[in-house]
Amino acid sequence: MSQNLIEKIAQKYAVGLDDGQVVHSGDYITIRPEHILTHDNTGAVMGKFKAIGASKMDNPQQPMFALDHNVQNKSEENLQKYRNIEKFADEMGVDFYPAGRGIGHQIMLEEGYAFPGEMAVASDSHSNMYGGLGCLGTPVVRTDAAGIWATGKTWWQIPPIAMVELTGKLQPGVTGKDVIISLAGHFNNDEVLNHALEFTGEGVSSISIDDRLAIANMTTEWGALVGLFPIDDKVIEWLKNRADLISKRGLEGVPSDGDGGIHPRINEDRIAELIDEDLKADRDAFYAKIITLDLSTVTPHVAGPDNVKTKTSIAEIGKQDVKINKAYLVSCVNSRVSDIAEAAKVLEGKKIADGVEFYIAAASKEVQEESIKHGDWQIIKEAGAMELPPGCGPCIGLGVGLLEDGEVGISATNRNFKGRMGSREAKAYLGSPAVVAASAIAGKITGPENFTDIDLKTSITENKKQAAGEVSVKLLKEFPEQVSGEMIFCPQNNLNTDGIYPGKYTYIDDFTPKQQAEVVMENYDPEFVKIVNKGDILIGGYSFGSGSSREQAATALKYRGIQLVIAGSFSQTYKRNAINNGYIVIEAPELVNDLKTNFNAEIDSGELTIKTGIQVEVNFKKSQLITESKVYDIGPVGAAAQELVIEEGLENWVKNRL
Repeated sequence: MSQNLIEKIAQKYAVGLDDGQVVHSGDYITIRPEHILTHDNTGAVMGKFKAIGASKMDNPQQPMFALDHNVQNKSEENLQKYRNIEKFADEMGVDFYPAGRGIGHQIMLEEGYAFPGEMAVASDSHSNMYGGLGCLGTPVVRTDAAGIWATGKTWWQIPPIAMVELTGKLQPGVTGKDVIISLAGHFNNDEVLNHALEFTGEGVSSISIDDRLAIANMTTEWGALVGLFPIDDKVIEWLKNRADLISKRGLEGVPSDGDGGIHPRINEDRIAELIDEDLKADRDAFYAKIITLDLSTVTPHVAGPDNVKTKTSIAEIGKQDVKINKAYLVSCVNSRVSDIAEAAKVLEGKKIADGVEFYIAAASKEVQEESIKHGDWQIIKEAGAMELPPGCGPCIGLGVGLLEDGEVGISATNRNFKGRMGSREAKAYLGSPAVVAASAIAGKITGPENFTDIDLKTSITENKKQAAGEVSVKLLKEFPEQVSGEMIFCPQNNLNTDGIYPGKYTYIDDFTPKQQAEVVMENYDPEFVKIVNKGDILIGGYSFGSGSSREQAATALKYRGIQLVIAGSFSQTYKRNAINNGYIVIEAPELVNDLKTNFNAEIDSGELTIKTGIQVEVNFKKSQLITESKVYDIGPVGAAAQELVIEEGLENWVKNRL
């Protein structure tokens, strides 16, 4: 059976498959990723690792630790945390990169942990960035990270996969950042939510690796779980240049070829193997959606304020005279050598406007050294920029230079959610390095040159997979063939985790399962716990469980006796937390749409929790939801998910394998 590129790489890293089993979108599989990154959150993962009874790494060469988020914090508490992580890395034999070396995602690339054709994960949402180099990168949560440390494995449900076909060529002065801002701002109604994206088309060859990395990085903000570019000549050229650089000078204690040493991950043999493998999608591979974009119609845009899915052209925002207080050239998305050079070209011989603070931080120590060597770093500093250490910093609201009440900022980062970069009473816009630099000089949001607005030429097509006849899923012995119960309908879309499990209870460590059950859905509907009965099946709206990553939003429903949750779609983090706790969640948009129609009067009258009186059978064997009036097809619950339900969660699954 044909496969696209994401399915082919997933196939390589799937373990425990039946003989001849070919994996496809929707399958739950057990994976053994090549590498896993944790950063400052390594400390939290260490706690989970010890709690499950693990004492050693399954494979010490699989994890990598890089301290990057809170590197400006010189308090004794934070320094001690960093020392503890370094000591743990030394004890476990894990590669460790200290504060100041750079952002973990950038190091994953520079040091070959994110290698084309491989699968790498991180307990950070911007692991999508690895896709810019043809590496299947996707995020995991902290419990997954601890499980991977202990067993080398975790589970993954291959997402629906969309093709993004790029045609034409970017105009001079237009960047990858403009491409992803345009895509996210144009397709801003969850068209790619929880999808994996494959970028294809003749336009790809004209896009530099740095621009691909920027696009792949911000597929996260677009709503996707993967943003994968092909492994083409540009990727091979990048690797060869990187290997040559390492060979000439050596990096991070790795000797050069002249001293008889070879980099363990980026070397001629591995590159030759990659070329021979010639990994690419099959011509007749299936994609759930096909999105097209003519690159020649992309012009510089900014995103915001306060969200990534509102775009405004530079031509239009220039007319609005949006004054700024702060500008930022920092983060994992746009602080590489070419980005800094782009900003320096705009700033050369000029000065930052009075009343504007401009902050710069390289993606890594190596990037900063290269930019100094080229003279770009000095140009930006001479213009009046303030230097920060390589790391995340203001992008996530840490360190100096944060936005204060009433201020406006323009940033080359990837997120501008309200309050993320400082005060909730500030406004943050996103743009390319050139736009940030030009705005810092002008004191208002503008571009380095004039562009005429062009209508973005794009399209989207949805494809339905042809039914394969009656489905029969292989079920493990202890897993039920079916369950049934009354449907309880909570129709609100974007029901976030604070609505499901209030934040005020999240950090009460001794809060019992019984107490969790008593407060579940308290912020959504205080009457919920009185309305539902043990054995009910909850039906939610779309994007169920958005917001924070608290696990209790899944466990509290489980403890209340709700057998499982069905929704139009889920936050991916919520889905991972639920399944990691042995709790089944199922996407069934057709059922949700029917309930919204049938109970329209109750929804209009403001009912939050609706007792439908309708029994539903969830038939796992046939992958169907069966009501008296209709049968709905659902995705199969695969063996990897079944195991977690049987063993009551990932922690027990890991313990049973130690």
